[in-house]
Amino acid sequence: MEDLGIAAWPPEPIRTERLVLREPEARDRAAFIELLASSEVHIYLGGPRPREELEREMPEVPERWPGSFVVELDGAMIGQILLRRATGHRRPAAAGKADLGYLFLPRAWGCGYAFEACAAALDWLAGVLPGEPVVLATQSANVASMRLAAKLGFTEVERFEAWGAEQWLGMRSPVTPSS
Repeated sequence: MEDLGIAAWPPEPIRTERLVLREPEARDRAAFIELLASSEVHIYLGGPRPREELEREMPEVPERWPGSFVVELDGAMIGQILLRRATGHRRPAAAGKADLGYLFLPRAWGCGYAFEACAAALDWLAGVLPGEPVVLATQSANVASMRLAAKLGFTEVERFEAWGAEQWLGMRSPVTPSS
């Protein structure tokens, strides 16, 4: 995966009704460690990373690259949105397309934050890369992620086996940004 090739980064913070999507900052380091060390968050992602390893290796300003947004609620990080170019994707249908990923802390689950943040990020992407199709892959066993993908307008392209489980690949056709 590589960045989307967007010339101007970072964008101005993206504000929704309840959230702010912004570039990562040093104050987000502890939340990134919590997110990446959470066994709940990584149940469908191959398992968490050891907290000690993250504490040792995490840079002062984590995940600071084009396409990485912190999702902030009331001044605190609750998740991350990732938009990258799927250059090395295992599935030909996804190769070279924009790829949406997301991780949210368990305390933020079930409140609609993931939908709100992903929809805002997809609107932003449609504004900077008009006509760009977007792919999303998740384990088919991840019911919440499958529901979110459908709500965001992703439709199934294929299912495949990888990492010891059935994976789902969806695509969202190009849309024009909403006003």
